[in-house]
Amino acid sequence: MTATDAIERGDAIPPSAPVTAVDCDHCGLRVPRGLIETRAARQFCCGGCRAAWDILHAHGLEQYYRMPERRAAAVSPRDRGFEEFDHPAFQSLYVRQRGDGLSETDLYLEGVHCASCVWLVERVPLLLPGMARAELDVPRSRVRVSWSPTDTTLSGIARMLESLGYRSHPFRGGRAQELRAGEDRAMLGRIGVAGALAGNTMTVALALYAGWFSGMEGAYEHYFRWLSLLLTAPALIFPGRVFFQSAWAALRTRTLHMDVPIALALGAGFVRGAINTARGSGPIYFDGVAMLVFLLLVGRFLQSRAQRAAADSAELLHAMSPAIARVLEAGRVREVPVEALLPGMTLEVRPGELLPADGVVVSGASRLDLSLLSGESRPQPASAGTQVYASTLNLSSTLRVRVEQAGEASRLGRILREVEAGALRRAPVVRTADRLSGAFVAVVLVLAAGTWWWWSSRDPVRAIDHAIALLIVTCPCALALATPLAVTVALGRAARSGILIKGGDALEALARGGRMVLDKTGTLTRGRTELVSWDGPDKARSWVLALERHAAHPVAAGFAAAWPGIAIPEARDLKHTMGGGIEGTVEGRRVVVGSPAFVMARATCGDPGPDASRASGPVLTPVWVAVDGRIVGRAGFGDPIRDEALATLESLRHHGWDLEMLSGDDPAVVAAVGDALGFPPAARRGGVSPEGKLAAIEAAAARGPVVMVGDGVNDAAAIARATVGIGVRGGAEACLAAADVFLARPGIEGLAALTLGARRTLDVIRRNIAFSLAYNAIGATLAMMGLIHPLLAALLMPASSLTVVIASWRSRTFDVAQPDLAASSAAVGRVTSADPIAALASPRVTGVPS
Repeated sequence: MTATDAIERGDAIPPSAPVTAVDCDHCGLRVPRGLIETRAARQFCCGGCRAAWDILHAHGLEQYYRMPERRAAAVSPRDRGFEEFDHPAFQSLYVRQRGDGLSETDLYLEGVHCASCVWLVERVPLLLPGMARAELDVPRSRVRVSWSPTDTTLSGIARMLESLGYRSHPFRGGRAQELRAGEDRAMLGRIGVAGALAGNTMTVALALYAGWFSGMEGAYEHYFRWLSLLLTAPALIFPGRVFFQSAWAALRTRTLHMDVPIALALGAGFVRGAINTARGSGPIYFDGVAMLVFLLLVGRFLQSRAQRAAADSAELLHAMSPAIARVLEAGRVREVPVEALLPGMTLEVRPGELLPADGVVVSGASRLDLSLLSGESRPQPASAGTQVYASTLNLSSTLRVRVEQAGEASRLGRILREVEAGALRRAPVVRTADRLSGAFVAVVLVLAAGTWWWWSSRDPVRAIDHAIALLIVTCPCALALATPLAVTVALGRAARSGILIKGGDALEALARGGRMVLDKTGTLTRGRTELVSWDGPDKARSWVLALERHAAHPVAAGFAAAWPGIAIPEARDLKHTMGGGIEGTVEGRRVVVGSPAFVMARATCGDPGPDASRASGPVLTPVWVAVDGRIVGRAGFGDPIRDEALATLESLRHHGWDLEMLSGDDPAVVAAVGDALGFPPAARRGGVSPEGKLAAIEAAAARGPVVMVGDGVNDAAAIARATVGIGVRGGAEACLAAADVFLARPGIEGLAALTLGARRTLDVIRRNIAFSLAYNAIGATLAMMGLIHPLLAALLMPASSLTVVIASWRSRTFDVAQPDLAASSAAVGRVTSADPIAALASPRVTGVPS
């Protein structure tokens, strides 16, 4: 009998049985061979699964294992107690107090998979006294729990859920979602009432219509007319009042809102029907009015849901902030929500965690990944006294940090406020569309009055029908949605592509093209010193590294980054010379590394050779190497051009952009980089101060729109003054704060996607506006000709708005392929090897044996 046979029968594994693959009795995953217990009837892959199995069987929940679609989450023991869930700050933010004495909150659960998870999670109240209810929403992995605060705690509920394999997190944005849910319930309630009243009114109308053909006694006809009036009045008073409230607010502010013609149509139809009912003759419009209220509410609800989905896609950066912090108090660490942090608190930040606040390191040494906040691509060292910021990632070891700024006062909080405030800015095309909507409403009102006047002399009975149909079918909902919805969707799509845009005005300016000015260092180049050329024997590399490992300057870091994995011998008798180089003894040889003058003063022989120019001059910083008095190697250090730079610039030029390069670097270096990237001499300037950059942008802006792309503090003023400022990842905070657009991915290839996406967004706006105007023109013409009934108009109006919504939502604005970097490599390859900038453009280090 095998081990698997014994397990299936529920017996212990016989000592003589061969141990084969065994599945965990709880989660079904394979049990590691080292965890198989040969004398146990049950096998588990971890201690968490064993604990979950014991809990389920102790409470009579074995049915869980008979579910065919069960798939338990992988469970592992945790050291977290969830005490922050009981903190007053957390409770005030996320916990709601119900009228029946219970508390309620929403939690996000890790590991939710299928219907068996619903069965298990919703039976947790059976396991935990004091817990009243748990409702799991599988698609959102959200559970709503309610409990008695006097009998249990939220941390206890979270620990119980985790013991079953579901780790809990606060469901952020819950309050906003509660407000949305309340709005949805109110709207659905209005729709339900309007639908019920419309259905009953239509039933009465069928009786009246039948009486037209077969005849009806006057008393019954009079009764059905008044019954229709009594059914329609509540439809206008309760669900339909939203249109009248909006129209009245527009009139009070002396503006023409889209609900003005709707309210006029509904009011005119009801008043006309009421007069005819009182007179006992003439048509009544109650069935049409009641059905119109219902259809308009349904259409508005669908539009609001679509707009909400679009707006949700544009919520940026909020995931960058951690939810909890570890506070050190009286020698012990406890977890609290980040909202409870105050200046002066001491935090413990472990490796792999985001810093929850701004502060100063008080103990510990580690390296931090700043890319999430500032875009700095290289990990930065942090030790006692280092200023650190929220949402930077601790990489290597535990730090203790004293809080200085938390929440909205932190750097992250300030950036979030700037992005959110910028999102409220409206592009000129949006303001134009708003003005167009107001003028359009005025024209519609005039046409409706003209339609009624024209038809009243020919068919007074149908005149009001045609005027009402015109008011409804020409509602400018689609026109009002055309621009803001397209911009909102585009901002969300851009964010998912790593392009954060603060406002729609930047999109419009970028769509129109013009002049673009780019910084060099850190924007077109990588912004750091790297080894880009080496002429010397391979053996000399280890000797160079032996010396440079004891130095702390960019050249030493450049050598170490270029030559990883080389065995480094020990160096003795080290001597540093400030501004010159370093010398020492390695494996019995005297090695000197430094500037040409420093090395030549210590070398007795060795000709630099004709290739020395490749590692000298203004483009590359030369570093020479001498061994035992003989020059054996020459290295060149520089700031390499980004791989994607040439392809991106060519794409921008192809689409009509006039490009210039403005840099504070040496003019000779700027000229060499400009030659490699195709900038003519008149379109590149070096040695420009920050004040000079600002003056250049102001002068360019006086001639027309100008876009500034940069990454440094020296670019911040120019970026703020440009028509559109673009900050490149890796840049300084002042630059990013001033920028209208932030490229969150390394490099500048996002520029091509940004400008193309902006043009596509403007095309979507123009297409939406053209469709809206064409639809309204056709609808108005048909209504004035008497070819559209008010009910048909009620169906067409929301259909046109939904068409605009769908067109905006499905538009491929920022669904843009990145530029082909092969073109960049091929173009760079055409630069002759004699040109020193060739090494900058293709920074591959090769060894030349001597």
